Amino acid sequence: MVKKIDHIGIAVKDIEKAVEFYEQILGIECTGREVVEEQKVKVAFLPVGDSEVELLESTDEEGPIAKFIEKKGEGIQHIAFRVDDIEQTLKELKDKGVRLIDEKPRYGAGGAKIAFLHPKSTNGVLIEISERE
Repeated sequence: MVKKIDHIGIAVKDIEKAVEFYEQILGIECTGREVVEEQKVKVAFLPVGDSEVELLESTDEEGPIAKFIEKKGEGIQHIAFRVDDIEQTLKELKDKGVRLIDEKPRYGAGGAKIAFLHPKSTNGVLIEISERE
């Protein structure tokens, strides 16, 4: 079912400051940025090998990233796993009793189809599944 870790989403208050750290201190180049209006988030993409770090800054104080930071502070918000067929994966997960946040895929950063699994079904970790062309 899972092919690889697609990305790790990290919630940040200031995406510019965070990108500066990753580029200047860790030497990881930011290869792109995107605003995903539907999710009320700015995203910066930092590829590392076959995976990415995605820095996430809220564009709305009521957005999910702003709420996450308010509750837990900055840090890892989710881990995303790449799958070949997200619709089939969602069906299989639901059949296995996994609680889904998204019953159907939605648009994610970088043109991916994404869906989230509820942390109550995943040992407290917000898991995203992602399909990319």
